[in-house]
Amino acid sequence: MGVEVLVPTGLFAMVVLIVFIAVNGGIQKRKAILATVQEAIRAGQQMTPETIRALGMPQKNSNGDLKSGGILIAVALAMIVFGWTIGTMAGEEEAFQVFLGMSAFPGFIGLVLLGFGLLGNKKSD
Repeated sequence: MGVEVLVPTGLFAMVVLIVFIAVNGGIQKRKAILATVQEAIRAGQQMTPETIRALGMPQKNSNGDLKSGGILIAVALAMIVFGWTIGTMAGEEEAFQVFLGMSAFPGFIGLVLLGFGLLGNKKSD
């Protein structure tokens, strides 16, 4: 395997490894909290929501879809601006069209998440 293949492969592997470490850390923390709660229940202690929250259990975020949707729409808009900038500086009209097409993925997913967030809030009220 040549260096020209190893470097990009290492770059992508590093991104995957960073995501794996972050997700795995969150899972391990949650498992430890749940084990503590189970032991407390076995010992006969009453677990109130305040006690569980004090242990560090994350709370449900009611507007998580709205935040995620907004972030994905911002990413889509950033991709469009980036494509326009490359097209303007390099004089290539195709760059804008390519980035416009690529930005459709996060943009449409963001719109769906915004819809879920808005419909979910109306339903719970």
